Amino acid sequence: MTEKIVVFGGSGFIGTHLLRRLAADHSGRLVSVDLREPKSVIAGVDYVVADVRDLSRLEIEGTISTIYNLAAVHTTPGHPDHEYYDTNIGGATAITAFARERGVRDIVFTSSISVYGPGEDPKLEGTPPAPESSYGWSKWLSEAIFRAWLDEQDDRRLVVCRPAVIFGAGEGGNFTRLAKLMRAGLFVYPGRRDTVKACFYVEDLVDALLYAHGLNERYVLFNGCYPDRYTLEQIVEAFTLHFPRVRTVTVPRAIVNAAAAALKPISALNLGIHPDRVTKLVRSTDIRPGWLAERNRAREGQLAPALCKWAEQSGGLWV
Repeated sequence: MTEKIVVFGGSGFIGTHLLRRLAADHSGRLVSVDLREPKSVIAGVDYVVADVRDLSRLEIEGTISTIYNLAAVHTTPGHPDHEYYDTNIGGATAITAFARERGVRDIVFTSSISVYGPGEDPKLEGTPPAPESSYGWSKWLSEAIFRAWLDEQDDRRLVVCRPAVIFGAGEGGNFTRLAKLMRAGLFVYPGRRDTVKACFYVEDLVDALLYAHGLNERYVLFNGCYPDRYTLEQIVEAFTLHFPRVRTVTVPRAIVNAAAAALKPISALNLGIHPDRVTKLVRSTDIRPGWLAERNRAREGQLAPALCKWAEQSGGLWV
C-alpha cells in the first residue's frame, strides 16, 4: 500500500496550495485534517474534519510517511491570548503524540518569524528568538515540542520553516487588505515609509518546503522569505503597477493611531485600520533567508512577478 501524507491545516491558505502541489507530484493518497471544510476540493485528497488539539479519535488507515503541520491560530490581532497557546501548543503536542503512535518519522512544521520579535536589526536562523506576542511565544514553544520529538529517535526527521508574511490567492490577510486599500484609491503611510517587511509568495513557500523536505536531512530550520529587504514603500510601489491611480500620503503616526482607534468598532470589516495593525506597519521585520541563500534558493526581484501571478490567478480581484 502506498504511504500517505497527512496535512494538518489542509483547508487553510497555505495548506490548500501545498495539497494542490502534492496532488500533482505525489502518487499516493493525501489526507487533509482541519477543523473547517475545504473551500475547494482537490482531487486525490481525503478530507477529515478534526480538531488538532484532540486527535484521540483520528483514524487514518495505512502507513503515514510524512506529516505537515500548518494548523494554527495566527491572525494578530484577532484572538484572546489563550487561544494561541491552546491551539498552537496543544496542536503540536497532539500531533507529536499521533506521530509516535503511528510510527511517523518525518514532520514538517510551519512556525513563524514572530519568534524573533519585531525590530530594525536583521535576523537570521541563528538569531536568538525573542518573541513579544502570544502568537510568537506559542510558535516558539511549539518548535521546542517538535524538537523534543525529533531527539527521541535518531531515525526521525524534522523541517521547521519560519515563514514571513505569506501572500497569494486565498490569503485574506495583510496583502489582501493592502490591495483593498489600493483599490479604494488611497494608501496612508503611518509615519514612515521605510519599514522593512519580510514577505514571500505562497507558491515560493511551497517550493521551499518541498525542497527542504526532499533533502532528507535530519533537521532543517529556515526562514521563509525573500532576500530583498523590501520596505513598505517598495511593496506599495509594486502594487501600483496594478493600481496606477492610487494616491499615497504620509501622515504622522499619532494621527493615524487616533483615527484607527476611532474606527476600531468597525475593524471587523477587515479594512486594515485596527490600531494594532498600525503598530505592526511601523515596526520592521528584517528577516533574512540565510539557509535558502546558502543553497542558492533565495532569488531577488521576485515580488513584482509574484504579484502579477496573483493578479492573474484571481482575475484581478485579489482574493
